[in-house]
Amino acid sequence: MRTVLLIILLSINGLCVKAQEIKNNVQPLAIIPFKQISGGVILIKACLNNHKDSLNFILDTGSGGISLDSTTSISLGLNTLDSDTIISGIGGLQKVRFAFDESLHFSGLSVDHLAIHRYDYRLLSNVYGEKIDGVIGGPFFKRYVVQIDFELNQIFVFAPGKFNYPEKGTLMKMSLQPLPIQHILVKDKKKVGFDFYLDTGAGLPFLMSEQFIQDSNILSPQKNSYLIQAEGLGGKKQMRLTVVKSIKMGPYTFRKVPTYLFKDDYNVIAYPLSGGLIGNEILRRFNLIINYGQNEIHLLPNKNYFDAFEYGYSGLNLFLVNDCIMVEDIIPESPADLAGLKIGDELISVDGNFSGNLQQYKNMLQEPEKKLKLILKRSGVLLSINMTTWSIL
Repeated sequence: MRTVLLIILLSINGLCVKAQEIKNNVQPLAIIPFKQISGGVILIKACLNNHKDSLNFILDTGSGGISLDSTTSISLGLNTLDSDTIISGIGGLQKVRFAFDESLHFSGLSVDHLAIHRYDYRLLSNVYGEKIDGVIGGPFFKRYVVQIDFELNQIFVFAPGKFNYPEKGTLMKMSLQPLPIQHILVKDKKKVGFDFYLDTGAGLPFLMSEQFIQDSNILSPQKNSYLIQAEGLGGKKQMRLTVVKSIKMGPYTFRKVPTYLFKDDYNVIAYPLSGGLIGNEILRRFNLIINYGQNEIHLLPNKNYFDAFEYGYSGLNLFLVNDCIMVEDIIPESPADLAGLKIGDELISVDGNFSGNLQQYKNMLQEPEKKLKLILKRSGVLLSINMTTWSIL
């Protein structure tokens, strides 16, 4: 991420910012390229069954299953059946339909006999500006050892079992409950050790449940926070955004970490099993080897390790709708609200950038204390509006 560097490295064993090859006698079963979208979220391509057109899937350790977007499922003629399975997300609970004995075909790898549930991912497609056809989670990770190289943008898939990890980096034990959980130290008003999910599907640095915050007393009641609108599985949810002094995972410490504070109405976090999650905005700073079979994760700092977090706040949410970048949510009394933006405005440019690239615009709006000139279209009329972002520090 951009902006002023505010990450401080402490007590790092074997820091290496160059991609490392796995020194293992076993060759990978497949090498799968991927694309990073907002927050380092991993987008890979796969084909379903005998269909030739490739689909976009998020690779997500925070998901316990494999799912396909509802509209994609219908367009491909996937035969689904009712079930009693309920999926929880930040927006609520939803009963899902399943298709059984399905196959996914990646570059050089076929994964058969999969149960795939159907879910509506239109909201995520609008948020990322990319068609999201589904999510690949636990059933994939349980079958293989998966190395994720965020420098090469490649996933190396190995047969399951014991693994010969690189000498550099750190090997840690994790717990599967059934999602991967890691014990970390969080420091703010006080220092607290607790278990948190490792979630490659979350495009944010760190999230804590409000119940964990209340019970641990980790934050001061006077701690500054900012209301934001977040989107995820199941819909939209207002959260608070603040900064914690530090989090430490193994020997790796990150300071001044932007942190989402989440009122978990639907028990998504499953507190007290977990206090929240570590998202991919932190995990992408390592090349990862994830070994569900051995309950192990290997972390090797990569060239992204020193990337600065973003502390800018605009209170503005943008979606891609019918190839137009639209203002969908505005937090009252936020910079966007005070500047006069309105829901339904079409964003044409940000500070002279007319690319129409949703992610570029979002990145620019996350720069703190930045004076920006926005060109909007409102009711067919072009407008120029000046807005200054705030800093959450």
